[in-house]
Amino acid sequence: MPSTDATACPHCGWPDRGEPFRVLSRHTTATGHTEWTRCGCGSLQVRVADGRGTRVVSRSGPAARAGAASR
Repeated sequence: MPSTDATACPHCGWPDRGEPFRVLSRHTTATGHTEWTRCGCGSLQVRVADGRGTRVVSRSGPAARAGAASR
């Protein structure tokens, strides 16, 4: 997954500071926590929350839709 300095999902435009569509997991770290989330478009995101705030540090492309591989 590429790292990102964007402020919104490049695939659907959902703001990174908005609530994620779904939180998949949350892990406590020494400085805060890391969240694996899924955007509404299906993009997997890694969010880091620490003393500097919450930011998306990596994301994938949208999830493949069923049947898309057979086209």
